[in-house]
Amino acid sequence: MIIIRKALPGDSLKIAGFQVEMARETENLDLDAAVVRKGVDAVFADKSKGSYYIAESGGFVIASLLTTYEWSDWRNGMIVWLQSVYVLPEFRKKGIFNELFMYIKQMVEADPTYFGIRLYVDNTNEQAIQVYRKCGMDGDHYRLFEWMSPG
Repeated sequence: MIIIRKALPGDSLKIAGFQVEMARETENLDLDAAVVRKGVDAVFADKSKGSYYIAESGGFVIASLLTTYEWSDWRNGMIVWLQSVYVLPEFRKKGIFNELFMYIKQMVEADPTYFGIRLYVDNTNEQAIQVYRKCGMDGDHYRLFEWMSPG
């Protein structure tokens, strides 16, 4: 049985570990685990930064994601962004992301100040793209452009 819940500060070490692993898997980056842990802890310390949600199986955390928020002046409301999505390899292709997504979708549908859900995905991550499409999401409307500080 899979349980989806809002993460607690005690989950931060596991979530930070997921983020280090995700960066290694998806972008071949070795992140500084201490910096990532501070970043995860910062979310728990300041709710305006976002919220983590986790999936548990048998009392073990098997997946997590971060929600952050974008103000939409067009809609006079918030768009919920899904970020830092990670599912342990042995639990992939078992509908875990779908359960997390449906949890967030129900949250968005129940709150009239929310108007949708967005996420970004690396163009080469075909497996994730297929999963997101199965959840009813599309990547047909916008392209993401970014500039990131080198420091």
